[in-house]
Amino acid sequence: MGTRPTGITGSYSLDRVSRFAHPAGDRHAEVLPEDRPPHTPADLNTLDPTIWPRTSNRADGSITVGGVDVRDLVEAHGTPLYVVDEEDFRSRCRDYRSAFAGGEVHYAGKAFLCREVARWIMQEDLGLDVCSAGELAVALSVGFPPERITLHGNNKSLAELEKAIEAGVGHIVADSFEEIARLGFLADRHGKRPQIMIRVTVGVEAHTHEFIATAHDDQKFGFSLSSGAAAEAARRILSLPQLELVGLHSHIGSQITDTAGFEVAARRLATLLVQIKEEHGVVLPELDLGGGYGIPYVDGDTALDVKEIADSLREIVSKVTKAAGLPVPKLTVEPGRAIAGLAGMTLYEVGTIKDVEGLRTYVSVDGGMSDNIRTALYGAEYTARLASRESTSGPMLSRLVGKHCESGDMVIRDLWLPQDLATGDLIAVAGTGAYCRSLANNYNYLPKPAVVAVKDGGARVIVRRETEDDLLRGQL
Repeated sequence: MGTRPTGITGSYSLDRVSRFAHPAGDRHAEVLPEDRPPHTPADLNTLDPTIWPRTSNRADGSITVGGVDVRDLVEAHGTPLYVVDEEDFRSRCRDYRSAFAGGEVHYAGKAFLCREVARWIMQEDLGLDVCSAGELAVALSVGFPPERITLHGNNKSLAELEKAIEAGVGHIVADSFEEIARLGFLADRHGKRPQIMIRVTVGVEAHTHEFIATAHDDQKFGFSLSSGAAAEAARRILSLPQLELVGLHSHIGSQITDTAGFEVAARRLATLLVQIKEEHGVVLPELDLGGGYGIPYVDGDTALDVKEIADSLREIVSKVTKAAGLPVPKLTVEPGRAIAGLAGMTLYEVGTIKDVEGLRTYVSVDGGMSDNIRTALYGAEYTARLASRESTSGPMLSRLVGKHCESGDMVIRDLWLPQDLATGDLIAVAGTGAYCRSLANNYNYLPKPAVVAVKDGGARVIVRRETEDDLLRGQL
């Protein structure tokens, strides 16, 4: 095993041992592009307040969140473990509600939804976006007001649409011509007149990963503005008296860190609003610009200011609609990651620590792509810290990997951990509150972790850990 130096010095050579250098094998670039390692942090124990939950701290060396020591959480609930800072989550709800006063804020449930989170959203007076009958069932099971729910989805089944209409959801976002026909049929059958929005593909390039960019024409969501499909969708909805067309919807992508794309989207939506007014004499009262606001995951990432976002979007919508000779519509936004993401962290226990001589050090934890597939899916980056104690040891360049039978099973591709890291230590990964539990799976038959909410020194399970019985249930 190689020595454990305090950082990279001198030439960057293949002859160095893994904790000193970081070259890639010949085939590595066929899986993921090789980048230079991250800068060595000045202190491996600090918690950047822009990345970690708002109530996180260190006490007696251990990370605490919500006033609870992570060692106590693990002793009571095991690992891997999702931890949600309830006060952080709720405070971000309040930040958005205050910043967008006069408009509507709907939490995007796909980021992370369970019954308790639905209660928090309801209690903080936000609306809720759902994308399936299952998400709708979660909301309705806790008495969430259906008029504050919006149903999304590119392939809503007849049963899902019927459930939404029967429940009286506030908005249904139409995504295809077939869906418009289904909605007309179901509305007529049930004697109801649901409020409909048109999802418009505005042709904006959001500077984000291909898999989470959603406003270019060549993708599955919405009606293309440039082809005329969006205008035709308006014609078809307005021709059906059992449907009420109330507005346009646009979502340009995820993990977006500026409002430039939203301005382009709003301008293009305004042209459609004008066309609908001129062709049908109808002024649509609502405009939904979606969500996708980015959060910082690693040092150097942009931390968006909610008030600046709100002021900018209001100014954009006001300017473009007034310029088009239209009244300013009610603005709706749909933050998901921006509320849930930084409120969550994941705790793992370190298992095997393996030096691959001349290459790198692999630190294996007891989870991986079953509880966080984002790194494997689109190269997501994260920040992690030794959580169960502080260390004065020098930095060790590492790759944090899971226990699954996949070479791409990485939690963090490149990070610095203390050289004295040992089996049994706890690692905390920040920023896992969004799209980790939601995308969790049972690959290699690993049970999904529990979700624990912490607040004011107390902890409670809000989603229980799966068991082997759960994994076998339903098998014949």
